[in-house]
Amino acid sequence: MIEETFISHLVELRDRLIRALIAIGVVFAVLCFVPGPSTIYDWLALPLTRELPMGTKMIATGVITPFMVPIKLTMMVSFVLSLPVVLHQVWAFVAPGLYAHEKKLILPLVVSSTLLFILGLAFCYFFVFGQVFRFISHFAPASITPAPDIEQYLSFVMTMFLAFGLAFEVPVALIVLVRLGVVTVMQLRTFRAYFVVCASIISAVVTPPDVVSMLCLLIPLCILYEVGIWAAHCMSTIKAPESHQEVAEDANQKAAEEFAAIEKDQNSGKP
Repeated sequence: MIEETFISHLVELRDRLIRALIAIGVVFAVLCFVPGPSTIYDWLALPLTRELPMGTKMIATGVITPFMVPIKLTMMVSFVLSLPVVLHQVWAFVAPGLYAHEKKLILPLVVSSTLLFILGLAFCYFFVFGQVFRFISHFAPASITPAPDIEQYLSFVMTMFLAFGLAFEVPVALIVLVRLGVVTVMQLRTFRAYFVVCASIISAVVTPPDVVSMLCLLIPLCILYEVGIWAAHCMSTIKAPESHQEVAEDANQKAAEEFAAIEKDQNSGKP
């Protein structure tokens, strides 16, 4: 019976993965025609091309780079746009194995973490890139014509997107740590000065070697840390089901769901 349950979970996992991949593939196919990989890359390069000298364009040093780089970018954009479907499949697979109070906690965290990650990407694209490229262009000697490579630019952009996307996850990380009992809200407040030092080091390592980009990451990190402390304090006031009766009810409900799933698999296997 345990083996049958394990196989049924593997089959369900395969189906969920296939559905997520189909969603990504459909979005990718649509983006290849409307607006097209080249247009998507032009949108991504817009913060940089605005600061280049008049008549200057980016270059491609590889033979197939003008084709592969926009395709890679389109695949990444397809994954981001398909996140609601992907997260829904993940949630549908994981939710049956969770207790009722765990479902109430995880679903808001998944939604909020997704929104914060996208907000970090938007902040990086619409604000940080313009400030950084403008600052760098002012230091370029007049005798040099900047001609950035499209592949190196994509690598730089992805690194910055990942850094700011993860930075905006700080509130969610703090809430999870407090709810798991790893730290307390008081300890987070005491650690505030150390966090500023750690955030400064991370900002200096991840961002380009200029003050503007470092501050663009450091200041949001410090603000989000304070937001995380406030949110963790609000969440800690919500009492978790600690009584034996409530935990037992969740366990009985979970066992009943698993038993129903096993009976369903056995009945479906009958001729």
